[in-house]
Amino acid sequence: MAAQKINEAHEHIAKAEKCLKTGLTKWKPDFDSAASEYAKAAVCFKNAKQYEQAKDAYLKEAEYHTENKTLFHAAKAIEQAGMMMKEQKKMPEAIQYIEKACMMYMENGTPDTAAMALDRAGKLIEPLNLEKAVDLYQKAAGVFENEDRLRQAVELLGKASRLLVRLRRLDEASVALQKEKNMYKEIENFPMCFKKTTAQVLVHLHRGDFVAADKCVRESYSLPGYSGSEDSVAMETLLQGYDEQDEDQVYRVCNSPLLKYMDNDYAKLAISLRVPGGGGKKKKAAAAPQGGASGAPAAAEDEDDYEGGLC
Repeated sequence: MAAQKINEAHEHIAKAEKCLKTGLTKWKPDFDSAASEYAKAAVCFKNAKQYEQAKDAYLKEAEYHTENKTLFHAAKAIEQAGMMMKEQKKMPEAIQYIEKACMMYMENGTPDTAAMALDRAGKLIEPLNLEKAVDLYQKAAGVFENEDRLRQAVELLGKASRLLVRLRRLDEASVALQKEKNMYKEIENFPMCFKKTTAQVLVHLHRGDFVAADKCVRESYSLPGYSGSEDSVAMETLLQGYDEQDEDQVYRVCNSPLLKYMDNDYAKLAISLRVPGGGGKKKKAAAAPQGGASGAPAAAEDEDDYEGGLC
């Protein structure tokens, strides 16, 4: 089967080369037909799992589409060449081809296709290189934003923000989260603005910047529905506990369902948050009178706070 497909591929290449020949009766090479034959050859090589040869055939297809001024088809072929690199586990090369294809999509006036290709490239490289994935997601978001497709842009920005947190690039994450929040505000998705405020608070506190954390909560009160919401109450309680170095209060908020069931990267920030200078939990029982009836309920209350442990 593989040998048959390889033979077919070489037949298509021979036809392509014939299309490019000129003579007395044929003054111009037939780039369109040559590109078509190379595309067929690439598919045959791919089916035979000859990925390097398939890549070369896709690049030849792209070359002749470019000669023929059909940039969209050229970009598609280059993107396919990238996928052949992926099949060979050569991810950096795969991403290079996809990025090149995206430039051609932009040049061709099809930015949406470029952004979707950048998103796909981000997903491919994410397991191997988080920094490159951040770059690709941010580029894709920028393309969608320029096209006023804010819903698509903000989704990609969200991916980048989470990876920045995972990389502990918290200064950049705080900037990215603010941009996300502004976009959600623009499309009037206020519940998502509340969630981004919570994420911002966690990032700022891990940066050791209480003032910035407090400021983003204060600013969020201008959002419809934020005042009195579950999110605002939790953040006020968290900031108060953090400011007063009450580890018990901070622990309760950070281990509440509201924070534990956020996106995993933010949930990890929540459960690892510690108050400055804190050396263990601040026990309410310690302030209660010793002995007798008063000590027991306080101890029981402390036990309840830790029930279930860290998620």
